[in-house]
Formats: sequence, C-alpha cells, structure tokens
Amino acid sequence: MHFTPSPRRARRLFAGCAALAAAGALAFGFAPGAQAQQTYGVKIDNDMSQCAPGKGPAIRLRITGLRSSAGNLFVRTYFAKDSDWLRSRRYIHRIDMKPRKGVTYACVPIPRAGKYAIAVQHDANGNREKDFSTDGAGMSGDPVIRTFLGIPRPPSLEETTFSAGDGVTRLSIEMRYLD
Repeated sequence: MHFTPSPRRARRLFAGCAALAAAGALAFGFAPGAQAQQTYGVKIDNDMSQCAPGKGPAIRLRITGLRSSAGNLFVRTYFAKDSDWLRSRRYIHRIDMKPRKGVTYACVPIPRAGKYAIAVQHDANGNREKDFSTDGAGMSGDPVIRTFLGIPRPPSLEETTFSAGDGVTRLSIEMRYLD
C-alpha cells in the first residue's frame, strides 16, 4: 500500500520534521548555520599566505627552540574550552609539517576572533608516538611543563588561553624537551 499525503499535509509533515531537526541540533550544541564551526579533528596544510597583511582571522605562530629538523611537527588549535583542551580529536584542526632546527613558522587560520589555545608537538623520530625522552612540546602562553614520575603533566587551559582578533595575531611558542 502506498500513502501520498495531500499537499497541505505534506507541508505540515515537512515543517514538523524541520522543527525536530532544529531542536535536535540545538540539543547537541549546534546553532543554525554554525555546524561548520563544530567540525573537529581536521588536518590542514601550513599556508603562510593566510597570514599575509589584510588576511585573517589567523595566528602567525613563531615556534622556537626546535632541537632538530628531524621527524614531524604537529600544531593543534583548540577552542578555549575545558571540554576540548588536549582531548583526542577535539582540536579544531591540526597542521602537520616538517620542523626546522631553531625557528619554524606556521600560519594557523581560526574560525573567528575569540579565545583559543595551541599545543605543538615535535615528534623527533617521526614514529607518531609520544616518546617523552626525545620528543618536545610547547603551548601557547609558554607554561612550564611539569612531570610526575617522569611523565609530563599538561598545563591547565587557563595557562594556555589567549585572545585572537579578526586580523592576524602574532604568537610565539618555545619548545621544551624533558632531557
């Protein structure tokens, strides 16, 4: 048996479904038109042209203290929210790039002006695992990375949060190594 609603009933059904979808989106934290802003864990390229004069919003990141050009460098950008900070795949995006001994630059585009936190990891041997004896880390605000029984303890969100404007915000992060 096939059911075909009248045009009036079809409009009401469609309106009801749209209202349910909107209510569900709001219940899960999505505002209308904001779904793209809620995408997490996206890998992007280091495109320095996004930090050119007149561009933005973006962060022109200066990463200092890199011990070598070996391995990989990962730059992760987070909304300044406790529910996101350093949580697996809760970063806005990740830039994977080759490090340069000494100083390296990255351009980090952001969705809008606001409060953010950045974590940088130098995977010195390129194995994509956390090797506390060889890898380095740095975070916005340059907090001291403390250890407990040789295991690094992440700084709080308050220590790493910064404000970025509509243009290009300049920020510097010092890499730290445990040995």
